[in-house]
Amino acid sequence: MIRTALSAATLVLVAAACTTMPPPPMAQQTGESCTTDTIGWVIGQAATPEVVERARFESYSRDVRVIEPGMAVTLDYRGDRLNLHVNSAGAIHQAACG
Repeated sequence: MIRTALSAATLVLVAAACTTMPPPPMAQQTGESCTTDTIGWVIGQAATPEVVERARFESYSRDVRVIEPGMAVTLDYRGDRLNLHVNSAGAIHQAACG
């Protein structure tokens, strides 16, 4: 009985050792180019479509999202995305990549 239990436990351990490991998480892609160094002028501006597009272009971002107070957003990090945080009056008070 004990011999059978040990054999079964050994078989389980061997089978577990033979399974493949999941691949490591993808490294952050090179070429993430969003920067807020060039868009300091955006702070205090109204988040009009023209201002948002100009900020996207000048920050070298592929995508931009305007985040309003209390708005639910995903927490995934994207190095090519510009986040423009606006206050209740619609003025941009923070610009961040991610």
